[in-house]
Amino acid sequence: MFQGSLFDAAPTPHARRLDPDRTELERGAWIDVRRGWITGADELFLHLRDQVPWKAERRYMYEKIVDVPRLVKFYDEGEELPHPALVEMRETLDRYYETEPFRTVGMCYYRDGRDSVAWHGDTIGRGATDDTMVAIVSVGSPRVLALRPRGGGQSLRFELGHGDLLVMGGSCQRTWEHAVPKTARPTGPRISIQFRERDVR
Repeated sequence: MFQGSLFDAAPTPHARRLDPDRTELERGAWIDVRRGWITGADELFLHLRDQVPWKAERRYMYEKIVDVPRLVKFYDEGEELPHPALVEMRETLDRYYETEPFRTVGMCYYRDGRDSVAWHGDTIGRGATDDTMVAIVSVGSPRVLALRPRGGGQSLRFELGHGDLLVMGGSCQRTWEHAVPKTARPTGPRISIQFRERDVR
């Protein structure tokens, strides 16, 4: 469980060298994972938790209006990001992948195990037809990010937290789905930082 302390000697958050482990998936999809990519991840978590203007959303599901089970914030192109470490992360990702640059930053704040996100792919916009990349950095307590082939199949589970990075690329958004499932076990809060290319949601 994550516990931050103002008395800890926390390093200034920054991105380490990016040398991820790649897993090739079915149907032209792949994922890269880099454990502990961010130094000072716990300090970054505390800053984002306290400084980001989090929003509680509601949406129409199951023939009624329901609360979205997490807090969110979206930073569009040109908006100032809430910490310089996020600018460094985006620049490092752009240099490493040398393809379509990452333009937007979305964030989800999972307050405890009851907060979650259902199975989905980021297929609004270009993700519905093109190969795209989505990079996710997790700070705070570890939570499972699960992936499964669209239409059914064996799922993969990655416990991400404390500065871990997972990048989904190739056809992943069209041919696979991902989720952060609810959990009944005691768990601390986590923030997911999502870097996306232009016109990918």
